[in-house]
Amino acid sequence: MILCTAQISPCWQNPNCTLSSIKNRIAEAMECDASFISFPEQVITGWDPLDGKNFVQTEEDEIISVLKEYARDFGIGLLGSYREMHHPCPRNTAIAIGPDGHLIARYSKMHLFSPEHENQAYTPGEEIALFSYDGCRCGIAICYDLRFADLFRLYRDGGADLMLVPSAWPASRMRHFELFITARAAEFQMYIAGINTVGETPVDRYAGGSLVAGPDGTVLSRGSEVEELLFTEISPDHVVEVRDGFSVHHDRRNKLYQNLS
Repeated sequence: MILCTAQISPCWQNPNCTLSSIKNRIAEAMECDASFISFPEQVITGWDPLDGKNFVQTEEDEIISVLKEYARDFGIGLLGSYREMHHPCPRNTAIAIGPDGHLIARYSKMHLFSPEHENQAYTPGEEIALFSYDGCRCGIAICYDLRFADLFRLYRDGGADLMLVPSAWPASRMRHFELFITARAAEFQMYIAGINTVGETPVDRYAGGSLVAGPDGTVLSRGSEVEELLFTEISPDHVVEVRDGFSVHHDRRNKLYQNLS
């Protein structure tokens, strides 16, 4: 599986502009034989923790319909995220679309970023999302979720080889972005792909730095501070090799942990 992490800037509150940019990036990725392309958190509008009213849509509305069309027309798997209609507040949701244009997974951000009051404008998700693509078992998390290891343990126990983490991680905390990606990869022996935003929005400044770490925590791809596409070969067989060669999870003492807690 050739994963393309598309580190792009959103057109602030302008979905049509961003969708046009996404189309161009998909075309570029296809020229490099990518089989799946992932975009940053709330890429369609730009991440805004306080805006739960503008451009809130369902899967049948224009934004997702266009993304499905792109996936089908180019014959590529795609991960995008948007503000999903939900009551009483929308959800910060990422969706995976197959090369036939059909939805194959949906994940809503479980851990909302309370320091910027995202929890006041959005509803947290309550389910993980796993899907298979090109022989690879994939899971989805979003940005702030990286700080919560329990979520990644659930995915690891569910058989995930690769975690896709669309993000709007600010420039001021990029050290933590790399720390959590590499730590989660080594801790749970899986690929972790953090796809970050670049540029400046009314919310914050973003410095890219998208990162893909292998199942031993080694950094395989690293983005700069500008828009770019990164390409990484993902091998489920390598995940098996790492887990078999260093079977740390066999030494977990789940019953003891439960008793102690």
